[in-house]
Amino acid sequence: MKTLKVGLVGCGNICDIYFQNCQKWSVLDIVACADLISARAEAKAKEYDIPKACSVDELINDPAIDIVLNLTTPQSHAKIYLAALEAGKHAYSEKPLAIDLEDGKKIIRLANQKKRFVGCAPDTFLGGRLQTCRKLIDDGWIGEPVAATAFCAFHGHEVWHPDPAFLYQKGAGPMFDMGVYYMTALISILGPVKQVFGGARTFFKERTVTSQAKYGEKVKVGTETHITGVMDFASGALGTVMMSFDVWDPHLPRIEIYGREGTIYMHEDDPYGGPNVFGGKIYFRRGKDSDWLGYPSQIPRKPKMTAWDEIPVIHGYNGNSRGVGLGDMAYAIQTGRSNRASGEMAFHVLETMVGFMESAKSEKYYKLTSTCAKPEPLTPNLPDFVLEK
Repeated sequence: MKTLKVGLVGCGNICDIYFQNCQKWSVLDIVACADLISARAEAKAKEYDIPKACSVDELINDPAIDIVLNLTTPQSHAKIYLAALEAGKHAYSEKPLAIDLEDGKKIIRLANQKKRFVGCAPDTFLGGRLQTCRKLIDDGWIGEPVAATAFCAFHGHEVWHPDPAFLYQKGAGPMFDMGVYYMTALISILGPVKQVFGGARTFFKERTVTSQAKYGEKVKVGTETHITGVMDFASGALGTVMMSFDVWDPHLPRIEIYGREGTIYMHEDDPYGGPNVFGGKIYFRRGKDSDWLGYPSQIPRKPKMTAWDEIPVIHGYNGNSRGVGLGDMAYAIQTGRSNRASGEMAFHVLETMVGFMESAKSEKYYKLTSTCAKPEPLTPNLPDFVLEK
């Protein structure tokens, strides 16, 4: 399989893991990096032995580069995508695809016109935990899925992020920054969404940064920071969602999926331990083993029968494997198959998130106009950084 040349744009907080992981893929080679602050690009080029640090325009127009890897802030995603596609490159970006639907449509339309691949994070649904969940459900362990819950609630990023202001503006907030992981996880397992209904509020209008780099700086909040709602899947399943930067110390499951014959759940004490990470524990229980059988009645509740079983993870990518979606796209470019972290699914996830916000404004259901196919599952037991037998 040929090695494709990658140019990385955006040498900020997230770039290090991409530099590190791309070195592990035989199909990827980062040959250039760029940033609006040239000193940052030069420093990363030196740190990771990248041949060239240059301007964004020079990187995008470099004929030697096959794929532009876009790690800019969300407000710049569409601009970089479109420039890369116009230059004849394939393009892969950190999440989300764009911050509004019109830009998302332009990206997908141009990619189709140019016959170029578009990929987009999050690719955590390709991690060991969610791929194992997918197999359990596909193999019928819980029967037909009928419902799901997705909760991500904590008090924001300003306690740790070195530059958190953008996380409180349009295109971020809890839905676009964190909800994107949950929407992607559920859609990758349960399929596309038909309609959503949401409510949204901003309970804290200003944030005080307590991370060291910008300690004490005040951030004006420009987006909703507490969103709740329901999602109707095309399959008939129903989802319940809460995404919040406004609550303290919740005790909630990250994701639960309920079937006619059992339940799968992911629950972590770490507030960042949901589908925004690749690994983690999975728990399963069959309905026939429930200690609720026969209760309430005149008969005293019987003792708990079978505890929740922890299910072994049978897929790879259980550490911080950011970039597996990019590696998968490099294989797809060369084999002609669809890439799993595709632009099609990223746009459907984007419309789902936008739908919650639009529904909150209109106080009506938002009916999605897009759809997507569930991405093909990964083959179990392949070594990491190899996606084809």
